[in-house]
Amino acid sequence: MEMSQTDGRMEGWLYTIRHNRFGLQFSRKRYFVLLDDNLKSFRSVPSDQNEEPYRRASLDCCIRVTDNGRESFNRKVLFIFTLYNTTNHLDQLKLGASSPEEAAKWIRSLQDASQKKFPFPDCEFVSHAEKGLVKFNVSRRSRRKNSVDWTNYSSLNVETIAPDVIAPSPWKIFGCQNGLRLFKEAKDWDSRGRHWDDHPAIMAVGVIDGTSENIFNTLMSFGPLRSEWDFSFYKGSVVEHLDGHTDIINVQLYSDWLPWGMNRRDLLLRRYWRREEDGTYVILCHSVYHKDCPPKKGYVRACVKSGGYVVTPVNKAKQSLVKHMVAIDWRSWNLYTGASSSRSITIRVVERLAALREMFKAKQGHGFTEFVSGEFMDTKSCVSNINTGPLKIAAKRVDLELVKAEDMEKPSSARNSLMDLNDASDEFFDVPEPSEFDSFIDNSPISQGHSQLKIPSPAGIVKKLQDLAINKKGYMDLQEVGMDEKTTFFYGATLQKDPNLTLPCSWATADPSTFLIRGENYLQDQQKVKAKDTMMQMIGADWISSDKREDDLGGRLGGVVQEFAAKGGPEFFFIVNMQAPGSAMYSLALYYMLKTPLEDHPLLHSFVNGDDAYRNSRFKLIPHISKGSWIVKQSVGKKACLVGQALVVRYTRGKNYLELDIDVGSSTVARGVTNLVLGYLNNLVIEMAFLIQANTVEELPELLLGTCRLNYLDASKSVKER
Repeated sequence: MEMSQTDGRMEGWLYTIRHNRFGLQFSRKRYFVLLDDNLKSFRSVPSDQNEEPYRRASLDCCIRVTDNGRESFNRKVLFIFTLYNTTNHLDQLKLGASSPEEAAKWIRSLQDASQKKFPFPDCEFVSHAEKGLVKFNVSRRSRRKNSVDWTNYSSLNVETIAPDVIAPSPWKIFGCQNGLRLFKEAKDWDSRGRHWDDHPAIMAVGVIDGTSENIFNTLMSFGPLRSEWDFSFYKGSVVEHLDGHTDIINVQLYSDWLPWGMNRRDLLLRRYWRREEDGTYVILCHSVYHKDCPPKKGYVRACVKSGGYVVTPVNKAKQSLVKHMVAIDWRSWNLYTGASSSRSITIRVVERLAALREMFKAKQGHGFTEFVSGEFMDTKSCVSNINTGPLKIAAKRVDLELVKAEDMEKPSSARNSLMDLNDASDEFFDVPEPSEFDSFIDNSPISQGHSQLKIPSPAGIVKKLQDLAINKKGYMDLQEVGMDEKTTFFYGATLQKDPNLTLPCSWATADPSTFLIRGENYLQDQQKVKAKDTMMQMIGADWISSDKREDDLGGRLGGVVQEFAAKGGPEFFFIVNMQAPGSAMYSLALYYMLKTPLEDHPLLHSFVNGDDAYRNSRFKLIPHISKGSWIVKQSVGKKACLVGQALVVRYTRGKNYLELDIDVGSSTVARGVTNLVLGYLNNLVIEMAFLIQANTVEELPELLLGTCRLNYLDASKSVKER
């Protein structure tokens, strides 16, 4: 799909994703033009710049953009993103691009447009009756002193892709074969470098002559092209599509490449993907259990402890550095397939990377559009042999979701702003694809809608909404655990402290020198330096589970913050409350105390007393998995993140504290990472550092607010909040 981007202007074909009167999703092709803060929609390519758009909207600081990942519409894969109004979440516009790179460019351009033009936090929507015209009025209240300065916005996202954590590489090379370097995890070596774990993590690394996007699409596909490079692959299907970044897949393997007499193997995996800012694609997999896809007769189900791909563009994006990692238990009990034989099988699996490289070299970058081969729709291999009644329908990939009940009841006249870019008549008009034009009349959306779409019964709608309401899922991580219940506790002290780093499910402070922050001359040399100290002292932590969000822990009676407040001391508290959805809503709250007056720290003072737009543009988290599986380390990364730009954060300013309630579930990307981390939680040591980003010479060098180290957290030991 053609797309062009010039200074201040972005244009190209996108798909609007909407719900029809029956609550089913449909897509419509429209030509969008983004100029400054104006987003315009056309039914065809505009003939000149003065042509009146079909629909339009203006963007301001209240508009956020979220990445929703991949979805399938009429066997066409689209990469979805949503614009929504933070003051009214029903006011949103869902769009789809035909490639992940196009989606990434639109997301970045829309973020820039919304954040540069109107830096005011107190904005509100005013809808006008004129055809789709929406204006955004700004509160007459004066702009706050500490509102975000967007003149420096361009510098917020230009940091190098190098990690912000100093840590040794977990990999050691042990050989080179077929042009690939072969590594195993360093923890599998003894002092002489000869020890192998029973199921070691093996990684192959090579350079492929292809774009990271084409390689990503090829790796995700179960279509005919896979048989040209994956010698182990026999058949694959998507068992359940969880969201745009996560699905459950079943892969059946050929047996002719396995040792003689070894039964056929299959895999049931939870697959997660994301795209990094630098164009790197990450695909991560691990084994799960799914009620609708039990092991098949004639197959032995192998267990993938961790695995996946990392595809990084190099050489001006003409080539890609590809890493393929697998740690797998082949579940073999025969003597002839001992540890050495199992290791050899795993090494052969990662050598698929050489076949992928040769295929790209032979095709010279062509022939990869077939990745839209309908893999989302192919769910019959697991569920067709299961007599589960209604569950059989629920397990299939449902291409068209049900609209929320409140949206179905809402009259179209009540929709405004971003939703004005949609129109009821769009349900029956679409721009034909070039290859479909000749048969457009015979294959109209109306006839297609009745012949291809099955309208659910009222009972089916009710069941679907009930399942969504209780967040039901049909799979279970193999490492998933339950919860114990407790009744009373002291806020700020539910997680024990262990400075000796020996007790499980405990906290300590991390070494500040592990983290890299902006130095005094960062604006000139872009160099980061080791942190030397922290501004605040960590004094406690909470590890809580509940059936709902637990906000404003600092303001609750019977807690450490309110105890100090009652004494009237000068201490000020900074609380980071990370709320992660899982089998329950988990809250990990970290408490930091400042003993000196807040006014002695100008940047922190500005942050505490600033508005939410300013806070969202400055609060930064540096994550680090110091001990744990490769798949978790890869999913979390070691790069600093402006939390407020990626997740929804609620700020609570109390008398002697500021609390940040971070909704990890507000992003599908972050939610996928969190689900993965929760599955391995009691085998992880997690380190984090928090700081306020410095953007000016006066604010540099940066200083860490605080650090933490979480030792082998256990979900079953979280304190139950009633």
